[in-house]
Amino acid sequence: MVSSLRFWSCCVVSLLAWTGEAAGAAPAPPALVVVVSLDQFRADYLERFRAHYGRGGFNLFLERGAVFVDCHYQHSVTKTACGHSVMLTGVHADQHGIIANEWIDRATLQQVSCVGDDTAPIVGLPPPSRPPVTGLDNPYLGRSARSLLASTVGDELKLARGGRPKVFGVSIKDRSAILMAGRRADAAYFMEEGRMVSSTYYLAQVPDWVAGWNEAKKVDAYFGRVWERVLPEAAYAQQGPDDMPNELALYGLGRTLPKRIDGGETTPGPKFASAFENSPFQSEVLADFAKTLVERENLGRRGVTDLLCLSFSTPDTIGHSYGPDSHEVMDNAVRTDRILADLFQFLDRHVGLDRCTLVLTADHGAAPIPEVVASTQRGVPAGRAKSAEVLRATEAALNERFGPLANKERWLVNDDCALLIHPQALAEKKLTSSEVEQVVRDALLKLPFVRAAYTRTDLLRGIAPGEWGRHMLASFHSERSADVLFQLQPYFLLSSRTHGTTHGTPYNYDTHVPLLWFGVGVTPGVRTERVGVDDLAPTLSRILGLVAPPLAKGRVLF
Repeated sequence: MVSSLRFWSCCVVSLLAWTGEAAGAAPAPPALVVVVSLDQFRADYLERFRAHYGRGGFNLFLERGAVFVDCHYQHSVTKTACGHSVMLTGVHADQHGIIANEWIDRATLQQVSCVGDDTAPIVGLPPPSRPPVTGLDNPYLGRSARSLLASTVGDELKLARGGRPKVFGVSIKDRSAILMAGRRADAAYFMEEGRMVSSTYYLAQVPDWVAGWNEAKKVDAYFGRVWERVLPEAAYAQQGPDDMPNELALYGLGRTLPKRIDGGETTPGPKFASAFENSPFQSEVLADFAKTLVERENLGRRGVTDLLCLSFSTPDTIGHSYGPDSHEVMDNAVRTDRILADLFQFLDRHVGLDRCTLVLTADHGAAPIPEVVASTQRGVPAGRAKSAEVLRATEAALNERFGPLANKERWLVNDDCALLIHPQALAEKKLTSSEVEQVVRDALLKLPFVRAAYTRTDLLRGIAPGEWGRHMLASFHSERSADVLFQLQPYFLLSSRTHGTTHGTPYNYDTHVPLLWFGVGVTPGVRTERVGVDDLAPTLSRILGLVAPPLAKGRVLF
């Protein structure tokens, strides 16, 4: 009789399971989603340094997750704020409005921060002991997500689940934490003067656990530490010589490893802080804060899906100084792999990786140092240009065509690879903006380091031919963008510095980034089709059982 009951019980259970599958029953959502961004981490770093990665960091994704090997940004202005805005909104600057890290406001002709907000003061910093730095470098400058014009996955998660999920953004950089987390987040934490802070846009004050973490002075504990190689020196030979003449040696760090992290100071001060920002130890501190947040906010253990957006800024600071072909970038990549492995082990203990969804990507790549290109790829044009050259050529063309302005006033305001026209110049010469734009565009196209240039008038009409034009349209916002925008030739940088490198173009070295998935809702395997970072938000929304953010244009990947 007992055997008979067991038989029929098994049949009922099997039938219920089959019925649920047939009806398309949704699988259980993850308890915790962690979206990791590695600032300036090129896609080729995954394979270039893979022989030196351990089992639990990048290889967790590469061996057991979903790997999209041909993921690119679709926009032209590959800057930190732009990339982080795409990740969880699923749209580009033409919709989300974050056209750069900072830009010149069209009405005031003053530079504004993409997350600057005077109505949202900083919380977590003590009262200033000295007059604060003015402008965008002021650590007490208010910050918020008000300039972000699109909803994020975190915003939609909070809305759909009655506000019960917790959503946090964490980064060294304000823009990275804020623009990933979105407008409804519980908090976006970023570092100022060695402390993790937020703003009144999210919190009236930081929680006691954050204040306690800050009082522990985690950054100061690294004063005088030496950045040594984590691998035998011979392993770095694949990167070429350690001492490259066009690496940027600041803050007493020099051009070679090892490096003492003290800024040349005897006690922790501003120069030490700058040296620390250019060391891999910064990522260790950030990971420590992230783990503390998960524990103290009890993420992933509350019966609802929580979201942590975590952006490591260190690859960017090191990459700018030393370039992708440096020993420093390689060493930092290996160290980042170990930091991630430790973080994922922590998540396994605290939540269980079988209850998590992990996503890893980057906000942009980086150009090789031009001098490295010139010395290793004979015949390939590469170099540096200065904004002053751009202004001289364009102002000269305008003066020749329309005559100089009274009192030798300027026609234009320069904003990186963009130019704005002074309204008073139009009024004085009784010209339309379109007339001036065309002269500026034509002058730009005569410069040997300029690949393409576009007028505001044409971009408003959607006129921007070719592949590079398509990228520029994705970076153009009708209310915020300048009057003439241009793109540099490959391997050329617009920089006043003669050392280091940067990013910000539509070329593969800037657009090609990792897109790795692991965990709940993920179909493992290597995928070779071209995808975009804008596909992240709709795919993650599907895993969470959400409608994608309303403006999202990307596709669901699995």
